Amino acid sequence: MKLIIAAIYVISIAYVHLRGRVRHKLGRQLSDHSTFLAPINCFLYLFSKKPNKPYLDPKDFPDLSPLQAHWEEIREEGQNLLRAGAIKRSNQYDDVGFNSFFKTGWKRFYLKWYGDSHPSALQLCPRTTELVQSIGSIKAAMFAELPPGSKLVRHRDPYAGSYRYHLGLETPNNAGCYINVDGENYHWRDGEAVMFDETYIHYAENTTDQNRIILFCDVERPMKYRWAAAFNGWFSRTVMSAAGAPNDAGDRTGGINRLFTKIYKIRLRGKELKKRNRARYYLEKWAIFGGLLAIFILI
Repeated sequence: MKLIIAAIYVISIAYVHLRGRVRHKLGRQLSDHSTFLAPINCFLYLFSKKPNKPYLDPKDFPDLSPLQAHWEEIREEGQNLLRAGAIKRSNQYDDVGFNSFFKTGWKRFYLKWYGDSHPSALQLCPRTTELVQSIGSIKAAMFAELPPGSKLVRHRDPYAGSYRYHLGLETPNNAGCYINVDGENYHWRDGEAVMFDETYIHYAENTTDQNRIILFCDVERPMKYRWAAAFNGWFSRTVMSAAGAPNDAGDRTGGINRLFTKIYKIRLRGKELKKRNRARYYLEKWAIFGGLLAIFILI
């Protein structure tokens, strides 16, 4: 049984690594969070109703059309949030999914995260929250800001249970403010939507002197069979919802993020060690992974 499990993991990791035209270096991929969810993601790829490709046509998701139809109303609420300083980075270690993005300038304001809407969103942007809540396939949503000079580094998102939807609200409308998914650029435009598979390697950059605000949504991946969709729904409710992060003190913090607040102290130690002694850092890192593998083999 252990050999079967190990074989499934190895094959799944290889598929995730080789999928697409752009890849991480092998060492980076082995320690990437997408590696740990590789078997689950391969299951979702296998039974996905949509083709496995980096970009999808938003028109194939007609239930999302109300967002584009009301994009100016959504933009107005986003601009109000921006003026109020509500679209911001977290000042605590309570956002495991996006913590690494804050240091390169990215900011956000959550509307919902794999569950009910944030109370702060209901209060500060009721119209957008109403629109988002009326569309059952939207599992998570936020306003996301990419200020001039900021960027997101190359990464894969860890879970393949959704597609990523971006609706341009206030953008430079310029090729200098773009996202690259599996080697292909797209630049945001006001009122225009784009849909992509966030488990392909992607990155973003704003090289212009103008701000970029978008509506950012995770849209449930359509599955071929009800039982596959049921599994995806269960995983989203059980695991993904635990990564919920607050906008302010009145919002719920998921269990994973409550734990992350404590565990990140270890990560900070690792970063300090990497600055002082890179060889020792990587030795300790791979010793930990090797130890975990040994425990799996011996138990």
